[in-house]
Amino acid sequence: MPLLYICINKQTTNMKKVRILALVFTSFAIISSCGQAQKNKKGKEVKLETEQQKLSYAIGKDVATNLKTAELEIDLEAFTRAMEDVLKGQPLLLTDQEANKVIQDYQTRKMQEMQQASEAEAVKYRAEGDQFLTNNRSKEGVKETASGLQYLVVKEGSGPKPTATSQVKVHYKGTLLDGTTFDSSYDRGEPATFGLNQVIKGWTEGLQLMSKGSKYMLYIPADLAYGNQAPPGSPIKAGMTLIFEVELLEIIK
Repeated sequence: MPLLYICINKQTTNMKKVRILALVFTSFAIISSCGQAQKNKKGKEVKLETEQQKLSYAIGKDVATNLKTAELEIDLEAFTRAMEDVLKGQPLLLTDQEANKVIQDYQTRKMQEMQQASEAEAVKYRAEGDQFLTNNRSKEGVKETASGLQYLVVKEGSGPKPTATSQVKVHYKGTLLDGTTFDSSYDRGEPATFGLNQVIKGWTEGLQLMSKGSKYMLYIPADLAYGNQAPPGSPIKAGMTLIFEVELLEIIK
């Protein structure tokens, strides 16, 4: 799915990492229903012969993977003790209320830290974007709209132009200011089709300037792209200005 569609339901990587905690504790709950655990001495070989052994290892693998993905620093001794206490029905060192508070406090602190880091990063990339747009504004053929969107006509088409709610078929390539390609329908080998009310603001505005057959370069400032909400799993960072090469192939009726 093209990166452009991410703007429909924005979810930051930071939130995704924190929510992995829910998966970890869901897995923990599943483990507690799988029967009594056998204490494994350090260095003892674990055999995966029975269904229970294989299931136990598979669940343990999932829990560890979730913890690693969430970048949580776990004290293995305390973690193992909690597992053993729950599975063996031994007295717990934290009540449910105390455990929930610890997790909630951690999530709150991590979200604040990540938000602060994202804001600092956005300031840096916005400054770079502003400088780029200032320089780009004076280049031959580059035009700018009232919103701050800049564009360059590579090839002018003819006929009607799409509206803000039109369905269009396009070929495009998106790059960062350093030339890194982050998304390309050309690379996928097929055009993309979508509604102009489903994509970032810079696209909604920019495509309405184009007639069928046109090819434009769009220079989109952060506020018309993803703002400070960096798309998860993308090289796009908060506050980045983006460059798109766009070819309008068809306005779908």
